[in-house]
Amino acid sequence: MREGTGSYREFWPVYLRAHSRAGNRYLHVIGTSLGILLLAGAAGAGDWRLIPAAIAVGYAFAWAGHFFVEGNRPATFGHPLWSLISDFRMFGLALTGRLDGELRKHGLL
Repeated sequence: MREGTGSYREFWPVYLRAHSRAGNRYLHVIGTSLGILLLAGAAGAGDWRLIPAAIAVGYAFAWAGHFFVEGNRPATFGHPLWSLISDFRMFGLALTGRLDGELRKHGLL
């Protein structure tokens, strides 16, 4: 990840390039989905102990995608907030079928 990224607008295409392999993106979607389900379970059960589990599961899948599929360093280390925002953005685009269009727009498909 380019550390000198000055704005989120500049960061987004860099983030997408760091997720160029479909397997990495799939692992992110799975991790984010499981994390959201655990957060919902925490809210529904009133059990705050599920919150750290949600975070751990979400990051475990995402980092596995980077280390084992993509072979790069997660953006979390350089830009934690932008990375989290981008993960949910990519998740939403994937669920609505618009991620391929965004990847094409940035020359990644």
